[in-house]
Amino acid sequence: MDLWGIDLGGTKIECAVATLAEDHLEVKCRKRIATEADQGYDHIIGRIAELLDLVSEEVQSRPRSVGIGTPGTVDPASGLMRGANTTSLNGQPLQSDLSTRLGIPVHMANDANCFALAEARLGAGKGSRIVFGIIMGTGVGGGLVVDGKVLNGRQGIAGEWGHNLLEPDGLDCYCGRKGCVETVLSGPFLERFYESFSGQRKRLPEIVAGWRAGNDPHAATTLTHLFESFGKAIGPIVNVLDPDVIILGGGVGNIDELSIEGGRAALPWIFNPEPSINLVKPTLGDSAGVFGAALLNLS
Repeated sequence: MDLWGIDLGGTKIECAVATLAEDHLEVKCRKRIATEADQGYDHIIGRIAELLDLVSEEVQSRPRSVGIGTPGTVDPASGLMRGANTTSLNGQPLQSDLSTRLGIPVHMANDANCFALAEARLGAGKGSRIVFGIIMGTGVGGGLVVDGKVLNGRQGIAGEWGHNLLEPDGLDCYCGRKGCVETVLSGPFLERFYESFSGQRKRLPEIVAGWRAGNDPHAATTLTHLFESFGKAIGPIVNVLDPDVIILGGGVGNIDELSIEGGRAALPWIFNPEPSINLVKPTLGDSAGVFGAALLNLS
């Protein structure tokens, strides 16, 4: 059976058609178009329909259902989107509207859940029962997969560790709170932290390079802050979920040393006389989002 998945991003929409063969996906077609999100909600729905038509023409078939990864979540009570950085989606019945427009069932999950699902079923978490997938980039999100299925929770917020409190007197978060994990561990806030000490504005890759070279004390302060804060933030996740594996994705998550130094910093916060944490890097690259969306059809 063909599995159709769409990864809806702020700048691009990607569609993939694939078949599940044992423990991997065999891709038949993969195509991207621009989202053109600045033209509004109805236009985005039209672009998704347009992409589906383009792919259908290429593979000479239409989907029976489609999985869609989104930049926000669906409120289970109202069916409305919330928390999307493509703000025109918020407050809209996206899942219902797309199902009506496309004429097929639509399965929907946020992008972090799709990332976690793909890595749990096909990537770095394959064979593990409890997988926590992390995306640390311009924002901080997470997804929880148990026995190969996404856990959304009663309110649709399972895995949203980016909005746990980390610094009670910390910086303002877009969610309306202060000191969320996202305001400490996301790329933009780490760059802001560096600038507050150095008086210079640098991109995170430059800061990491300065730390590795050993010639930038402000970079060392920033990376130490990252590792120690990550340890404090992830420790409670381990205590509550005790995942078999935690998969680190996103620009910040891809800093190689985070899995070692961040893991070491987490150990004092883990409720175990012999604490352990299994942090690994993803293996699917930029395919995880659209592959995870396609796998939603199996849920």
